Amino acid sequence: MKIFVAGASGVIGKLLLPQLIEAGHEVIGMTRKEEQKSSIEQAGARAVLADVFDREQMMNVLSHVQPDVVIHQLTSLSGSSSAENARIRIEGTRNLVDAAKQANVQKMIAQSISWVYEPDKTPATEDTALDLHAAMPRSTTINGVLALEQAVQEIPKHVILRYGTLYGPATWYAEHGDIAEKVRHKEMAATDGVSSFLHVEDAVRSALLALGWQTGTYNIVDDEPAKGAEWLPVYAQALGAPAPDMQSGANGWERGASNHKVKQECGWSPQYATWRTGFFDCMG
Repeated sequence: MKIFVAGASGVIGKLLLPQLIEAGHEVIGMTRKEEQKSSIEQAGARAVLADVFDREQMMNVLSHVQPDVVIHQLTSLSGSSSAENARIRIEGTRNLVDAAKQANVQKMIAQSISWVYEPDKTPATEDTALDLHAAMPRSTTINGVLALEQAVQEIPKHVILRYGTLYGPATWYAEHGDIAEKVRHKEMAATDGVSSFLHVEDAVRSALLALGWQTGTYNIVDDEPAKGAEWLPVYAQALGAPAPDMQSGANGWERGASNHKVKQECGWSPQYATWRTGFFDCMG
């Protein structure tokens, strides 16, 4: 297939390109940064320089490329700005979807997140409602995800991947990432809030396999949702950092997510089944 990857130079995109090429696909990778074009080309893909916020440019690019599938991996993580991420999810996705529709693209695979569900005490399933009544600043993230997913659903065949909290190379949880530095300086407390993690390699593999999946929304998370009181001390140990301080309490939406649906319907399971070993595997 001819596959257009938006966000080809991101954490997931740059790992996904060589796997798509190895699988025999023709790959076009989009980036807005001139300096990233060479790495896309070195992976064996054709590089396209474009800005997802330039609607006319996106229309022209997709019209020219005429891909069979669009993979949407656009994020804005470097600045830790929920507002900028929401803008990409709302405005960027709208432009990408409309350009794909004009080019008669029949399938889109899109990155979403799994910590957007309404509060409860059990891991969320894909049938759980989104946290639409959340207060600011969380509502910024929820509204962005809602807009992204609704837009992607306009494509005849679509797969929405609700990723867990990413760890591994080039993520905030990498050995020298932002979270790692906070933990080293004891700036994070271990709470009762539950998280679902996902190794970046499992995120990449799910995007590759989703080319063959049926239309749907799937939680892509590991097998063990866990309280911060459980996972943070293990993460600190993997880093060789001081043990974190314990702090009771949690936000109601910190509940984790279940991967039962994607296992049953798609046969996917994480290669890094739990953060307990995964944290240690990705250090050093």
